Amino acid sequence: MTVTTVRAYAMEQPGGPVRVREYEPGPLGPLEVAVDVTHCGICRTDVDMLDDVHGITGYPIVAGHEAVGVLRALGSAVDGTRLAVGQRVGVGAIAGSCFACEWCLSGRQYLCPDKDRTVFRGEGGGFATQVRASDWRHVYPLPDVIRPEQAGPLLCAGATVFAPLLRHGVRPTDRVAVVGVGGLGHLAIQFLAKWGCHVTAISSTPEKEADARRFGAHAFHAASDGLDPIADSFDFVLSTATADLPWDAYLATLRPHGTLCVVGLPHEAMSVPALSLLPGEKKLVGGIPGSPIENRQMLDFAARHDIRPEVETFPVTRMDEALAHVRNGRARYRAVLEL
Repeated sequence: MTVTTVRAYAMEQPGGPVRVREYEPGPLGPLEVAVDVTHCGICRTDVDMLDDVHGITGYPIVAGHEAVGVLRALGSAVDGTRLAVGQRVGVGAIAGSCFACEWCLSGRQYLCPDKDRTVFRGEGGGFATQVRASDWRHVYPLPDVIRPEQAGPLLCAGATVFAPLLRHGVRPTDRVAVVGVGGLGHLAIQFLAKWGCHVTAISSTPEKEADARRFGAHAFHAASDGLDPIADSFDFVLSTATADLPWDAYLATLRPHGTLCVVGLPHEAMSVPALSLLPGEKKLVGGIPGSPIENRQMLDFAARHDIRPEVETFPVTRMDEALAHVRNGRARYRAVLEL
């Protein structure tokens, strides 16, 4: 049975403070599952939603889309051979999709127009004692070797940086760059290094060189030194930064047919001269978290190659402090709530 009351940690206005709200979740739908949350990562997207950075937040809001816990109950149509009550699982940025549109039927559920985006639900996010997925196929059994506090960030940050490797054909022989050594970037460096690529970390903070090399970077470049020294160097550049960057200069770091993939969310419009793309047939693309199969592959790859987020944990009673930690860019490198 599901619990009769969920204790959720909500924000009622931009910037807080956090308030405790209790509600009764009601009966499970046929495809739904209920998960008792033990840990939930704090993503920058959570903070932006709580602060209404994009002007789309409805209050009150319970954020959180990197939830890890134990299966409490299954809907009547859930495949019991795949999931079982008591199993350790995670619920990420996408908690359901229609499985009927052209995107779902082609394995690209992340493009479903009716997808259930956990952080945009209002009061149904993972900063709570229980979270629900609207479709069990978006719930992920966790490898035993991955600790619960490490699993949450993999479900969003890990999924976000891993999926582009598959979608854009990144090869082990490629020379690649990761822009930004932060919550996304420190995982991207690990995945790309274990993928077999030669990895250059690019950061505005020279002090992060030691960390970047510890995560697996073969080279480091300080953006403050300009990008001319690394022009025409990379087959693939993954931008994980939230800053507004000189995009034409980053396109110039690509070799012909190279790809600049943006997974960090700049706050301003991107402007790119056509001549930065056309002569070398370069590509500028965006990226979002993966499909169910891509996320399962990501977890398997992370478990096999010992790829883990570096986390700082906070009890839920210190949630305001944890949010401020992320809001001010102090997390090294992901903040996780213990519920």
